[in-house]
Amino acid sequence: MEAILSSTISAVGVILGLTFLGVGIGLGILGSKVAEAVGRNPETKSDVVQSVMIVAVVLMVLLLLLFAFVFILLFYNPLLV
Repeated sequence: MEAILSSTISAVGVILGLTFLGVGIGLGILGSKVAEAVGRNPETKSDVVQSVMIVAVVLMVLLLLLFAFVFILLFYNPLLV
């Protein structure tokens, strides 16, 4: 039982660490591309920013779903019978 709990906590740490690393890199690349697009064509700033906000909101919703999955693993672990 202790091996399952320690493995679960290690897996949760890896899941969260890689998720935040990926989100940080992804949002950084997205921000640089937005700045590049607005710099090339300033008239389309509102359209570009609106599209980016939609992508960011979808990303945050997926992050919240990941947190729900992590809390299920931590507190209602299906591996413990």
